Amino acid sequence: MKHVVVVGAGLAGVRSVEALRARGFAGRITLIGQERHRPYDRPPLSKAVLLGDADSSFVDTDLSALEVDFWAGVSAKALRDGAVETTEGDLGYDGLVIATGAEPITLPGDGPQHVLRTLDDAHELRALLVPGARVAVIGAGWIGAEVATAARRAGCAVTVIEAGEAPLAHALGPELGARTTGWYEGVDLRLGTMVHEVREGGVELVGGEFVDAHVVVTGIGVRPAVEWLASAEIDLHNGVVTDEHLRTSLPNVVAAGDCAAWWSRRFQSRLRVEHWDTALHAPEVAAATLLGEDAVYDPVPYFWSEQFGHMLQYAGHHPAGERLVYRGEPEGKWSACWLTAGDTLAAVLAVDRPRDLVQGRRIIEAGHRLDAERLVDPDVALRDCVV
Repeated sequence: MKHVVVVGAGLAGVRSVEALRARGFAGRITLIGQERHRPYDRPPLSKAVLLGDADSSFVDTDLSALEVDFWAGVSAKALRDGAVETTEGDLGYDGLVIATGAEPITLPGDGPQHVLRTLDDAHELRALLVPGARVAVIGAGWIGAEVATAARRAGCAVTVIEAGEAPLAHALGPELGARTTGWYEGVDLRLGTMVHEVREGGVELVGGEFVDAHVVVTGIGVRPAVEWLASAEIDLHNGVVTDEHLRTSLPNVVAAGDCAAWWSRRFQSRLRVEHWDTALHAPEVAAATLLGEDAVYDPVPYFWSEQFGHMLQYAGHHPAGERLVYRGEPEGKWSACWLTAGDTLAAVLAVDRPRDLVQGRRIIEAGHRLDAERLVDPDVALRDCVV
């Protein structure tokens, strides 16, 4: 293998480059990035950057020292056998890493709406969050809650419009999401409310009501950025389909990060996780597989969110659980644990209880059974619930 092309210059892309070099690959590497910025982390965009605590989140890497040919501001248009068609011409490869991430979903309407996915998005939105501004946030998921947090801190009048029964209902279910509704004090939280379209000056709801807003932020999710692969002979289903080695259906092609839907041995299901931890660690396996090593990607998925003064940390895959057990009351620090039929831990959400997250993640990795009666006592350490 003489030339590896990495499509996507986010965290997954740059970590793929680093992993290839760390494994001794001495051939040519070309990194293609749609944005003109050098690679950066995305989680701080909705946290430190949007809050004004930082101006950037560039990844600490030296592409020159890694001898990488970085094509900034270049987009992949199509994939053919042995070549990537780009906006700057065709680029042949011997090995290919697909790390194109995901793109925000927007709503219908001719009015201006903002999303939060890129560094430029964060800077543009931060400039609009000024005292007295009326801000409509569509979606009370992870991004929506973090944007609402920043807008309230900036002194904006915030309306959050959520189609589900509770915040985080789509991500974690309405029962658990209902525990977070009290955090929205000072925010006009509209639950069970659908948006018809975004118009100039605000948002029209289904039913005709109009919500006035100087700024509309859409945070209703993302979709994998794989449209450029539509004409390729590659298996696509909710992203780029891979096996547990992150190998795609095409020879010498792997995928990592938000766009990869990989097979999880641990949970016996196909997962696609849109979080930083996946982009950080999956490239190690992708690079090893591309170089002929026998590596398996089988993590306990992990992510975190900071909203309304609370730190939320999650590990696992809660759809694998059959019942939900709480540790602590919603007025204080609490955790939620999803248990399987055999009382093993499928997932844990820790709210201001970082120790539960650390211990829970280890328990999931080990596959230990838990004593459900002890588990409900928040004064009992999670590790002491193992049987």
